[in-house]
Amino acid sequence: MSTDDAGTGEPTPIRALTVLPAHREDIELHTADGLTLVGELARPAADDGSPLTPAATLVTLHPLPTHGGYMDSHVLRKASWRLPALAGLAVLRFNTRGTTSPRGTSQGAFDGGAGEQFDVHAAIEHAEFHDLPRRWLVGWSFGTELALMHGRDPSIEGAILLSPPLHRATDADLDAWDAFGKPLVVLVPELDDYLRPPEARQRFARVRHAEVIRVDGAKHLWVGEPAVRRVLDEIVGHVLPDVPVPLPTTWRGESTTAERQETA
Repeated sequence: MSTDDAGTGEPTPIRALTVLPAHREDIELHTADGLTLVGELARPAADDGSPLTPAATLVTLHPLPTHGGYMDSHVLRKASWRLPALAGLAVLRFNTRGTTSPRGTSQGAFDGGAGEQFDVHAAIEHAEFHDLPRRWLVGWSFGTELALMHGRDPSIEGAILLSPPLHRATDADLDAWDAFGKPLVVLVPELDDYLRPPEARQRFARVRHAEVIRVDGAKHLWVGEPAVRRVLDEIVGHVLPDVPVPLPTTWRGESTTAERQETA
């Protein structure tokens, strides 16, 4: 569903903790180096709760786990709460190796982005094996490094980067993405702690087809509903250009309210 008149009853505001209808299931990913990672897949749902074929799929990569990042980091969690219902998207979230969230703990230990190549590949393979269509990577902070370093898989359609620090990803990775040729959308907060728009434009100039978008007033953690809504609108606008944005801010029909969590 992609309009704010879905369902019946009076429209209610979509707030920070609003969870819209979706078919949600716990999943496990199995890496080529023998680890089991925990995650969740949210898909659009029919009225009876059964899963529908999504219009496209987001494979999400969370912020740095040594600084509080995990699959429930708030932008990714809100994507899973809203985008199946508002845009017909599937949202796959998971904990990289050694990362813990309420869903559980993934096996292994944080490896600074090296061993995590197997985690990225396992997530893409899971989406491909389960026939989830039109797969896009969505990385946030550390997750952008994983996308740039390890996400150049021929089965993905492109990548969207939120607050890329470019600490681990090198010019060689950018050059490789340029040669890869798939879309690369880069959302850079005006007030980012690590990489601000002017420098980001210089660094990402190596990827000739990259679209670098300055987001005025935003910070690295995308705190606040206006920042979150801007991110989700940009994601949907690029992945599903036929879906009108901005997305609805109200919902008619059933919804639930999640418990508040402290997340990156």
